Order: sequence, then structure tokens, then C-alpha cells
Amino acid sequence: MAKGKKNKQTTKSKTITLKMAQSCVTLTLDGKRCLDLSFKEISAVPKCIQKLCEINELDLSRNLIRKVPDFIDHFTAVTVLDLHSNYLEQLPETIGRLQNLLILNLCNNRLTSLPCELGLLKHLQTLKLGLNQLEALPSSMAGLKELRHIGLSDNRFTRVPGCLKRLNKLESINLDRNPLVTEEAPSRESLTVTETLYLVKESALCEGCLDRCQTERRKLEDEETRREPGLLQISHPAEFTSKSHPRKEI
Repeated sequence: MAKGKKNKQTTKSKTITLKMAQSCVTLTLDGKRCLDLSFKEISAVPKCIQKLCEINELDLSRNLIRKVPDFIDHFTAVTVLDLHSNYLEQLPETIGRLQNLLILNLCNNRLTSLPCELGLLKHLQTLKLGLNQLEALPSSMAGLKELRHIGLSDNRFTRVPGCLKRLNKLESINLDRNPLVTEEAPSRESLTVTETLYLVKESALCEGCLDRCQTERRKLEDEETRREPGLLQISHPAEFTSKSHPRKEI
């Protein structure tokens, strides 16, 4: 997913015929049909693949695609949709109709926003959005109740999106290389966080890491109590950062 590919805008787009597309359909070991059109130097999703809408996995990655067509909703059986390393600036509302989708990869594009309909993907488990230009997520994404993993690295987030707080099954958030801002104390200026931030559940930590997180948490609470004697202490939440330093709250 080299960023250097983005400079090759003079590459002539190739044409994919139905016969060519059919030759790119493979059968996985577990019996799923996969259409692999990656590395085809196409600038648009071929209309002919609508006749192959019964496939289970669709790979359109590493191309020159600028737009996902509305007919994407014909692929109702798709569980994996890979669109990483293209030139996408937006997604169609019809993407919310892919009700069997489990994995959606949109890394390394030019997305600045996402449609609210993305929150309709009720079975989605993995969402990859790294290497885009996102500053926020739609509040509707709180409806992704089956989401386990979300990648948001290399975007423009200044804080952890609040909608993710309502996702009880979420196991990991990758916010690497975002300009996250935090405040050490009310009297100090905001600091830009350059360290890696992961949020994981208690059950995902080993006993040693969990003990360290809880110890650091108690130290932080004691310090806050000394600053504000009337402050009510809160019991330990279920999510901790994967490092031993104090966890950053969503």
C-alpha cells in the first residue's frame, strides 16, 4: 500500500470484460467464491461484474478507482469487500445494504467523510479506514453492534470518536499517527499525542499488564483526589490502553 502509487495518475485505465472477470473468480478452501480484480489498473468498477453478484468476496484493491458505483448493493452475498489503495473520495449510500458484510477495507484512499448508511452494516466485524483524511465518524456507526476491530491510523482525528464508546463488542482501535490532543491539567496547554493508542478490553490483557494498568489507574485517581478533595472516585472501567501509562478515556 505504498503511498507513492498515488502519483501515477497518468496511467491509462484498462477495460475488464465479463469473460476476463469470470476468469478471476476463484473458489476458497471453505467453498466461498472470490472475485479478485486487484492490480488491474482500472479507474472504474466494471459494470459487467453485476452478473457475478452472487460472489462472497470482492477484491478491487490497488487500482485507480475514484468512485464506488451505486450498483454495489447488488452484491448482497458479499462478506468481504476490499477497496484499499484506490482514489476514493466518498462512498455511496447503497453500501449500507450489504447486510452480510463482515470485513470492509477502505485503507489508503482519499475519504474525508463517511455516509450515515455505513451504520446499517449490522454484521460488520472489521473496518479498516487507515491512511485517509477523516476527522470524524458519523454517529450512526454506534449501530455497528458486531464490530470488533477498527483501524483509524494516519487520519486527522484529534480525539477518539465518541460513537465507538457504545460498541460493547469492540476489542481494538488503531489510532496510530493521528494528531490526538489531550490536556494534562486545566492550566496547561493542549499537547499533541504522538504515541500509539490502543483501547482493549480487560479480558484481552495478561495478568501482569492488567495489574500494571490498575495500579497506574489508582495512582491517577489518588492524584486527582488530592487536587479536588470533593471529587467522587469512579470504579475501574472495562477498557484500558495496552501500555502501562494512564489510560486515555473515550
